[in-house]
Amino acid sequence: MTGAVRIRPSRGGLRGVVGVPGDKSIAHRAILLGALADGTTTVSGFPGGADTWSSIGAARALGARVAVDGTTIRIDGAGLALGPAAPATIDCGNSGTTMRLVAGLAAGGPGEVVLDGDASLRRRPMARVVEPLRRMGADIDAPDGRAPLRIRGGALAGIDWTSPVASAQVKSAVLLAGLRARGTTRVREPLPSRDHTERMLPAFGIAVARDGHTVGVTGGRPLLATTIPLPGDASSAAFFVVAALLVAGSALRLAEVGTNPTRTGFLAVLARMGGRVAVDGARDAGGEPRADLLVQAARLGATSIAAAEVPGLIDEIPALCIAAALADGDTVVAGAEELRVKESDRIAALEQLALLGVDVRTARDGLTIRGTAGRPLRGARIRTGGDHRIAMAFAVAGLLAPDGVEIDDPACADVSFPGFFDRLRDLGAVVEAA
Repeated sequence: MTGAVRIRPSRGGLRGVVGVPGDKSIAHRAILLGALADGTTTVSGFPGGADTWSSIGAARALGARVAVDGTTIRIDGAGLALGPAAPATIDCGNSGTTMRLVAGLAAGGPGEVVLDGDASLRRRPMARVVEPLRRMGADIDAPDGRAPLRIRGGALAGIDWTSPVASAQVKSAVLLAGLRARGTTRVREPLPSRDHTERMLPAFGIAVARDGHTVGVTGGRPLLATTIPLPGDASSAAFFVVAALLVAGSALRLAEVGTNPTRTGFLAVLARMGGRVAVDGARDAGGEPRADLLVQAARLGATSIAAAEVPGLIDEIPALCIAAALADGDTVVAGAEELRVKESDRIAALEQLALLGVDVRTARDGLTIRGTAGRPLRGARIRTGGDHRIAMAFAVAGLLAPDGVEIDDPACADVSFPGFFDRLRDLGAVVEAA
């Protein structure tokens, strides 16, 4: 979708069944682990989107063959010898996950790569990954701790790394490097982060040691190709969950959404706010739980999101802030400084709630939102800063603004959710050129 769009309230409630793209976080890992494996790995439910295509490009640049047929990917891995035949530059686009995980993958293999990306990605902190990889023996140039990263692959040694931040990307980068390092690599976090990597590794035949907030792997063991069925992306589903809770008369079923406990913190927050979200048909496939989510409109009250909860819902905070904007009372988000270094400064971007008539106060590590207690929002034009989650969050706000909310760059939503605005329109929202 090109050009600005205006989102206005739906004709009645949001009703029906809606699917969301396959889980982006899991897709990145399946592609990169498949590239490191022996044999052909098949991934179903490929979400598309610019970020996961960046990981496909990286896998190909490192020597794997990747074929895409609709929503199915087949990766012919290069095994533990994975690495470029000649120095290569890999464009990670806007994907921090691609850059950080590929840094770990490239550090332990042959060849030299330069990892680069767009202007937004070049601003994001990479020292948190570079430091532990250097401790393992990696040769990495990283000006000011940011991209572009120049990595000369070579022999690594396992380490015990205590990460100062709870970050699934940091943890995964170190574990990926550890797969080709001598000895055992362990990563300890202050709080639990997403655990998709450690759930997926056993499917590739790699034993994972888990002890509280510590996870470890032993290097030098071959990965065996496997089949990975992706669940629906929980972070993408969060926007429709919030929309259905806020729009009167709504009753939505979101099909086959991933319900990994490290990804469903946003549902616990919404439950505290009075949201009614039922989990139906829970099952497990490929090490990842999934289920349908049944959502009905509800009157929401304010809550507080504590620092300990943030790692499990960091990507859903923009959506939760829209719920807070319509809730009754003051919602406080604390310990979320990581929002400052996402695709945009999301705390600063969420200050635009004031344009919609919402009382919002920001701090270095969070914000306080005084909800309208269900009163409609004002119309406004929103600058997304090219951030997909800001675009989708304020699009949901448009469903509660009679005069509509304009999104200046709706195409940025394609990074994680191609067709997002089409899905809104299919559910009855008015989506028109601004």
